[in-house]
Amino acid sequence: MQEAMQKFGRFLSAMVMPNIGAFIAWGFITALFIPAGWIPNEGLAELVGPMAKWLLPLLIGFTGGEVVNGHRGGVVGAIATAGIIVGTDIPMFMGAMIMGPIGGVAIKKFDEAAQDHIPGGFEMLVNNFSAGILGGILACAAYSFVGPIVSSITDGLASAVGAIVGAGLLPLVSILVEPAKILFLNNAINHGVFTPLGMQQAQEVGKSVFFMIESNPGPGLGVLLAYSLFGVGNARGSAPGAVIIHFFGGIHEIYFPYVLMKPTLILAVMAGGVTGVFTLTLLNGGLVAPAAPGSFIAIMAMTAPGAYIPNIAAVAAAAGVSFAVSSIFIKATAAADAEKEDALEAAQANMKSMKAASKGQSVEGEKQVAGKDIKFIVYACDAGMGSSALGAAALRKKLHKDGYKQITVKNFAIGNIPKDAQIVVSHEKLAERARADSPQAEHIWVKDFTNNNVYDVISERLKGGGVSAPDAGGADEEAGPTLKEGVLLKSNVKVGLKSVTKEEAIKAAGELLFKSGYVEKEYIEGMLARERDISTYIGQGIAIPHGENAVKKHVIKTGLVVMQYPQGVKFSDENTAHLIVGIAGKGDDHLAIIANLATITMEYSEEDLKKAYTTKDPQVLFDMFTKG
Repeated sequence: MQEAMQKFGRFLSAMVMPNIGAFIAWGFITALFIPAGWIPNEGLAELVGPMAKWLLPLLIGFTGGEVVNGHRGGVVGAIATAGIIVGTDIPMFMGAMIMGPIGGVAIKKFDEAAQDHIPGGFEMLVNNFSAGILGGILACAAYSFVGPIVSSITDGLASAVGAIVGAGLLPLVSILVEPAKILFLNNAINHGVFTPLGMQQAQEVGKSVFFMIESNPGPGLGVLLAYSLFGVGNARGSAPGAVIIHFFGGIHEIYFPYVLMKPTLILAVMAGGVTGVFTLTLLNGGLVAPAAPGSFIAIMAMTAPGAYIPNIAAVAAAAGVSFAVSSIFIKATAAADAEKEDALEAAQANMKSMKAASKGQSVEGEKQVAGKDIKFIVYACDAGMGSSALGAAALRKKLHKDGYKQITVKNFAIGNIPKDAQIVVSHEKLAERARADSPQAEHIWVKDFTNNNVYDVISERLKGGGVSAPDAGGADEEAGPTLKEGVLLKSNVKVGLKSVTKEEAIKAAGELLFKSGYVEKEYIEGMLARERDISTYIGQGIAIPHGENAVKKHVIKTGLVVMQYPQGVKFSDENTAHLIVGIAGKGDDHLAIIANLATITMEYSEEDLKKAYTTKDPQVLFDMFTKG
């Protein structure tokens, strides 16, 4: 149950967190220009309503659909969200969190069902009309059915909260809020429930206590201060730094491990939360807009005129009570904690494990395969032909060179990973899909398929498992692979090209593949889509743009084009490519291409590569890619 709640909370947070900047913009405009603001302006205040009703829910709806099915899912999610916005008079954050993912799931299911049934040349037509028609249907359904339901729920919550306020029991809400924060539901609760309620109240009276129920940093501050004074070992040493990050940076997650390390401290943050809300209601405090992130600085920036003393008092009171309760529990177990100085690291690892699933990060120790048992390693990417093949070739060459020829290393598309794969290496952006496709395997997630420490991890695992490599000197060196005739033509090696944007360079490589008869025209858009998803820059000044899995059917035959840009093409702020290698792979023919690329990136010296970047003789590059 706890794991399910954590996963649900991370999913909801993934819809909200990328759009925090929009919330901040709305908050500043509200704080400045509404009638109760710092510099009231009737014209500029007109921005407040549309931003709250339209901009913020649409962003959440788009992000929710995008999380499920990329940009296409985001578009349908936004269309569906528009239907629920029109049907209500209140900010539809909760409705956006529902319709956004529904839109993403709906278009994803359609794409999976229709993938192999679209006639050639009609892909763009079908894609556009399917998204439009499906989005329109969902928008109508949201307007007619979902909107009224969500409105009723919101009205019910508002009535319940009103009753709690009327009974003077609002502080007790923190008894539920504080434990939920530890389960990473903080953003969902804050922006899904309290923000809409706060907006209504702020429009009526100029401020709202709801904006500070979750964002008050006082409860977490009290815990960290108690550890700073009465904790032991690493917990005490790290707490002062955490105080700064939490209180001034607004990163509440940093104190979660300290509570997880000593679960009784949940009582401290609950007591602090209750005290903070009680102080706010007693002194009539509140904010004009959400404080995002929940730092003391953000709270001061969003404080309504005349509410500084109540808000500061609420933070101080919450911190004081939380500190007092935490101190009792921490001092009571100080002696035992002195013998367990690694408790904080264990709790941090626990929190990292909770959050890693939604962020695509590798977690050490997760389903590890013993070194002596490693037989089958898979590199997986969207299409199973470009980056993953290059990574697999590089790892296979290193392992075989060191004598570990009993280990099979292959590359596959996500969706086709063999069920007997023991270790799966995939890009961090594809982590969830890879894990869902091969739950039996240990997963290693990387930012770069070629520049990573996968070999070091595998090598250490082999040594730790008691597996000794045969004498590397006796291992046969693999002969340099050669490309099949016609895969790379001398006429398709272009040198001395002027610098362009990466999109223009990728399109130029695709056009050359098309003109040479290797691919159909639709493959070019697949190359651009692949780059938008995950960069094809592989290091060493080389990029290998290729189509995503959806356009593999548009490959006529295996082909390769090499385009040299002496001044470089910027693939990111840090990465500049001088050689753009456009790839179209039919079946398994592309493996020879990948093997050559692996050889180039691993064995050519930096000086040789620099010559390749500037040579004016196409033959030099032709020989480099055809002779291995």
